[in-house]
Amino acid sequence: MAVGWIDVNDFSFYSFLLMERFQLRIMCEGHSKDKKWKKNMGVALSCKPSVGWYIKHKCPECADLIDEIAEAAPKRASDKKARKAELYLLSEVEDWVTYTQPECMEASCDFIYAWAPERLYEMVEFHDKVVLDVGSGSGRLAFAAAARAREVYASEPVDTLREYLREKIAREEIKNVRVVDGMAHALPYPDNTFDIVMSGHVVGDDYDAELAELTRVTKPGGWI
Repeated sequence: MAVGWIDVNDFSFYSFLLMERFQLRIMCEGHSKDKKWKKNMGVALSCKPSVGWYIKHKCPECADLIDEIAEAAPKRASDKKARKAELYLLSEVEDWVTYTQPECMEASCDFIYAWAPERLYEMVEFHDKVVLDVGSGSGRLAFAAAARAREVYASEPVDTLREYLREKIAREEIKNVRVVDGMAHALPYPDNTFDIVMSGHVVGDDYDAELAELTRVTKPGGWI
């Protein structure tokens, strides 16, 4: 879905090679009956079959769909036709394409660049608290909390974003932020671990399961 954060013309179809297994699975499952998406994917893969190879091996549960698409696709489309198909496919997952270049998030995503940390500080007292930021992204909430909290754990399932966070931590010598892998519905922490659990623009794909997981890792009397 196009969200207007980037110009997809600036991005390569090879951006798909930077996507995580869960992203590829959601993309393929969500479009498995979409004839237009499948047709465009076939055209694009006819010129860049390595992307299909990657999807099949990174996300084996998508292999049958990719084989079906490749079998029905033209032998090789023209470069112009292939690029048109690529741009359509990139626009369908524009938010995930943005994640492959995290610096774009800071400059382009309206819920990041137009946001002030004071909005977070108004919600809860962070002083000396242990905090979890779920789906940390480029660290908007995590780094704001770190200015006041004792410890902040940034849980992020996308590798390019985790590396972006780690690089910022090293560059700015931030001592109290830890970066980990984790999904909102399956957080890698024991029960009753955090004083504050927060998340922005993440929860909602499976609301009940995600909220239950956020609740599980929050200490009694803590804040979500």
